Amino acid sequence: MIKFFEQFNPVQQALIGTLFTYGVTALGASLVFFFKSINKTVLNGMLGFAAGVMIAASFWSLLAPGIAMAEELGQVAYITVAIGFMSGGLFLFAIDKILPHLHLGLQPSQAEGIKTSWQRSVLLVLAITLHNIPEGLAVGVAFGAAASGNITGASIAGAIALAIGIGLQNFPEGAAVSIPLRREGFSRTKAFLYGQASGIVEPIAGVIGAYAVISMRSILPYALAFAAGAMIYVVIEELIPESQRGEEGIRTDIATLSAMVGFTVMMILDVALG
Repeated sequence: MIKFFEQFNPVQQALIGTLFTYGVTALGASLVFFFKSINKTVLNGMLGFAAGVMIAASFWSLLAPGIAMAEELGQVAYITVAIGFMSGGLFLFAIDKILPHLHLGLQPSQAEGIKTSWQRSVLLVLAITLHNIPEGLAVGVAFGAAASGNITGASIAGAIALAIGIGLQNFPEGAAVSIPLRREGFSRTKAFLYGQASGIVEPIAGVIGAYAVISMRSILPYALAFAAGAMIYVVIEELIPESQRGEEGIRTDIATLSAMVGFTVMMILDVALG
């Protein structure tokens, strides 16, 4: 697999990697052709798994290499990654306040962002789309970092591991959009199209991230930490609360254990391949 990626330039590598993550989102959305509803405990477990993967990826694939790169570039590492990390979180915070979106299980009146008359379906898609921006950016930055020379912690194998991990957690996100839309009366095809559409931003963000870091090598540590901060914001603001939300009788401990499994899987992927 590494040899396959090595024949392309970093931007093309990022595009291929994020097309894979987008494809897994579409695969998850395709579950709507087989199910009209999904058990809330199962959905909580899937979202918990996604949260675990993103937390592990934030450290193993982004923050740790970012610290190593900052040191090798002669920067004050803890200041560099702190600025990048907080900037990523604040960026998502700003988008969260501006972009209209609706979290799973909530009523249209509880939508966040600028008030709008958009339909519930559009708001649901935008909520998952918000998740996917930092994920695509993270994969793109990882491939860009791998191409920027012999820097500790940056490798094509590590970038591939990150793409695989993000892809794994995109599967439940695709299903989390399409199946609720089907339950609300959408046709299977329309629900699928809405679900897969939430992942389209990943290739766009991936290409932008890769191009930015190979053009300006000095921003690499900031970019890695920025992507990590944006991902952690999504995990704390949306994935964990959504995975723990449930009516009486819903087992939230499944989501907690699934998060630990997701973290472990991503950690193994990064250490074994990176």
